[in-house]
Amino acid sequence: MSRFERTADRMAARQAERAAELAETLRTFVQPEGGERALDVGTGTGALALALAPLVQSVVGVDTEPALLERARALAPGNATFEEGDATALPFHDGAFDLTGTLRTLHHVHRPELAVAELARVTRPQGRLLVVDQLAPLDPLEALAVDRFERARAADHERLLSDQDLRGMFDANRLLLIRERRGTEVRQVGECLDLAGCEGDERTRAEALAPHGPDTLTVEIGWYLLRRL
Repeated sequence: MSRFERTADRMAARQAERAAELAETLRTFVQPEGGERALDVGTGTGALALALAPLVQSVVGVDTEPALLERARALAPGNATFEEGDATALPFHDGAFDLTGTLRTLHHVHRPELAVAELARVTRPQGRLLVVDQLAPLDPLEALAVDRFERARAADHERLLSDQDLRGMFDANRLLLIRERRGTEVRQVGECLDLAGCEGDERTRAEALAPHGPDTLTVEIGWYLLRRL
């Protein structure tokens, strides 16, 4: 059984706790017009797709994990569908969507630049893209420490991207930044480990690697709204 199968219910429960806050943030930050065809890449249990569904005409959520998609489908309204797909090779034609997005996914992708390129490809010209993810700290040693902790608690973690990394990917794909915001989150280390299904010796090792001590972890989240030129 994969860690996603073991933790799908926990992830869905956490998503439900944050659903109203996420929906309001999307309404004010993205400001959908209501007629968009939307795509959520790396949807997991459907957080972004389900929050967008009342705000757009239709939304498709894509992920590689069947166990997570099963939870998303159980909650899906009539205008939301979910299917298996790879963020770096999306099964859609060029310009298929008016609005595309990815929520806290890029740090799990081995080649995040390919995922951003695919998001750009399937967004129509003058369409919009939303990228949200945890950002790497500016201090390279601190960034290394955070990545070590994240990889210890969840083996599918690749690396955190910095603001500069993301902006380089946006420029490479002719994506114009039209709105951005930053926020900090104080997370309980134990809750982070529970959410990842990190147990036994792996949990002990991860606790020892927590960069800000065994109790809490402060992280920065970047929100970027872009237009495809």
